[in-house]
Amino acid sequence: MRHFTGVKDIGDLHQALQEALEIKKDRYKFVELGRNRTLLMVFFNSSLRTRLSTQKAGLNLGMNVIVLDVNQGAWKLETERGVIMDGDKSEHLLEAVPVMGCYCDVIGVRSFARFESRKDDYEEKILNQFIQYSGRPVFSMEAATGHPLQSFADWITIEEHKTVERPKVVLSWAPHPKALPQAVPNSFAEWMVAAGYEVVITHPEGYELDSRFTKGARIEYDQMKAFEGAHFIYAKNWSVASPDNYGKVISMDRGWTVSDRQMAVTDNAFFMHCLPVRRNMIVTDDVIESPRSLVIPEAANREISATVVIKKILEGLQGQ
Repeated sequence: MRHFTGVKDIGDLHQALQEALEIKKDRYKFVELGRNRTLLMVFFNSSLRTRLSTQKAGLNLGMNVIVLDVNQGAWKLETERGVIMDGDKSEHLLEAVPVMGCYCDVIGVRSFARFESRKDDYEEKILNQFIQYSGRPVFSMEAATGHPLQSFADWITIEEHKTVERPKVVLSWAPHPKALPQAVPNSFAEWMVAAGYEVVITHPEGYELDSRFTKGARIEYDQMKAFEGAHFIYAKNWSVASPDNYGKVISMDRGWTVSDRQMAVTDNAFFMHCLPVRRNMIVTDDVIESPRSLVIPEAANREISATVVIKKILEGLQGQ
């Protein structure tokens, strides 16, 4: 595997799951694979789970790990061509990226949607500049439109906890005080459909996600109907994805907050969320603290998903 930006890159899902379970039994089984290799993690945005889990994954594989916080520990970077750089940005990404590539073997990039232009965000300009100009394998640690490491971990978690072969998995929109990207729900829908689950996405009208990620899922605007008989509930806020209202909040309906009321109509469903979560906006205290909450196990599996991805990239570098 050269680059990792979505489920299509991971290859055979069954094989990827077996690798994940193998690594979970012995996190250091492949520690020699990354010896004398360097992982550079580049953060344009804040992080807790992604930073810790991915750094741990690199160490599991015997790698040297460098973490760079752009706009804090480095020059501010311009990302657009044709700009007269007479402002506060001292370096252009087109020079910075190949320089970064000189110092490492693998690059992880975290760069959120900016909500300035839907076209620019959905073209993944920053992530793709790293792929194009770094000369190194690149993996996404969350981009403008996807968060595949999170969804890989979510899928591992569901596989570990499912009680039926083809569970009903519901992705539910929930209210939030500010606009959030579509990256997590996009990737979650994409991975769950690829896994062959019964996938239902529920949200208020106007919050439809891009069909390239949701194809194969059923859209249901009635949240209670969507929850009926579900085995897994994944709650997440996202802003409007349509071009006319891109990045806007058009609903703060607290009736969509996941509570005991909604969970009561499920088939004793597990609750999931990527974290961080705003309690009593996204989900009530009672639900997230219940024995059926998987938020900590899925966060723990972030280390496993990252280890599998980096391992596959390192295997592609053998002999180079």
